[in-house]
Amino acid sequence: MKFTYLVTFLFLYQFAFAQNSISGKVLLDNAPLAHVSITIENETVGTQTDANGKYELQNLKNGTYKIKASHTGLKAATKTVVVKNNQKAQLNFELDFDDALDEVVVSATMRAVSRIDSPMPVDVIQNGFFLKNPTANIFEGLQTVNGVKPQINCSVCNTGDIHINGLEGPYTMILIDGMPIVSGLSTVYGLSGIPNSLIERVEIVKGPASSLYGSEAIGGLINVITKDVYKAPKFTADIFSTSWAETNIDLGFATQVGKKANVLTGVNAFYYDTPIDNNGDNFTDLTLQKRASVFQKWDFNRKSGKAFSVAGRYFYEDRWGGEMQWNKSHRGGDQVYGESIYTSRYELLGNYEFNTHFPLRATFSYTDHDQNSVYGTTPYLAKQRIGFGQLLHAKTYGRNDLLLGAAMRYNYYNDNTPATQTADEYVMPSIFVQNDFKIDEKQNVLIGARYDYNSIHGHIFTARSLSL
Repeated sequence: MKFTYLVTFLFLYQFAFAQNSISGKVLLDNAPLAHVSITIENETVGTQTDANGKYELQNLKNGTYKIKASHTGLKAATKTVVVKNNQKAQLNFELDFDDALDEVVVSATMRAVSRIDSPMPVDVIQNGFFLKNPTANIFEGLQTVNGVKPQINCSVCNTGDIHINGLEGPYTMILIDGMPIVSGLSTVYGLSGIPNSLIERVEIVKGPASSLYGSEAIGGLINVITKDVYKAPKFTADIFSTSWAETNIDLGFATQVGKKANVLTGVNAFYYDTPIDNNGDNFTDLTLQKRASVFQKWDFNRKSGKAFSVAGRYFYEDRWGGEMQWNKSHRGGDQVYGESIYTSRYELLGNYEFNTHFPLRATFSYTDHDQNSVYGTTPYLAKQRIGFGQLLHAKTYGRNDLLLGAAMRYNYYNDNTPATQTADEYVMPSIFVQNDFKIDEKQNVLIGARYDYNSIHGHIFTARSLSL
């Protein structure tokens, strides 16, 4: 008799809990839509639609569920469904374009918000701007943006930095997908070799952002955001040449690896090897450059629908400028003046969103920069390595949009100059908090603070207050 009860209980348990499921299809303009996020309200369970627009949520308990279908740039849709007793419910969605959707920006608050609701003004430069105004790199492409000034600091080797609102280059932070991988030694070359075919948009914050990003963002920041792997075209090519025989090639590829990952690959090559001296001073008017860069971004599909991506870039450049008769045999010599710079650099960055009720996101980056250069007879050999990790919690509590963060930065720098007898190496942990309090529909109060401890320079405290 007990055995019969046990079998009956197991059967009913499986019948009531293990067999319930919700499946369906998501359409856009009557066509299947892939990579739509399907989530259950107040649950961590979720999935994404496949290439045919289909999804399925399995092993659900008896109950009433609110199912939400969302996709970037489209109006989200929510439907309620009741499942019980071995039911396989069907729930289809038809999404629409959101014509009223304002641009979403992330740079001012480290979280996605509508541009109109951003507590700080954010200039957004879309990819189409760079396509209509072709340049060999973003450094040159930003010269028409008001308040942003790419400045050439060396007339022979044509290196420079970017000034925002008149402040010097070291006070402008440059990010890629929110990661501070362009700083210190690499600031001069950080915006070279990023394939334009991979850029979704560039967000520019003019003004202090150091309470969130640290002292390098006193003047402002530039955040280069790469394309969403799911929306990127399978192949793009952008090739142009100038009357000075400059040639730039940008190639982009988007592929799917099985069912678990999507990969975005970008290749950039720039070639200019024709010395020109139009002003007759026996010096090259434009630095000669041979540059190659490869970027790859992996976006992994998780059942929860949470983000997980890893990206890497390798960059190599050979540039020189100087007297017209200079060649590589004169490098470092005193017979013919020339400035020659070899740069080798690689970057790694990642983003992982934890599948927990307490919203938590981890980001990390690592860069290795190696510069071998000579300026006439003076060599400058330098290496810099930067590691960065960060944990973020962002959530809305009533009228409060709260952001909590903790970060750790490791910096190694060494060169052959007397100023660096030993390697400059430090670790800098940081904590920061920011709250955007909404008084009413038109007024907000933003307050924030950041504490850094530099193992060499000591304590650094930054406060921020803004009323809108």
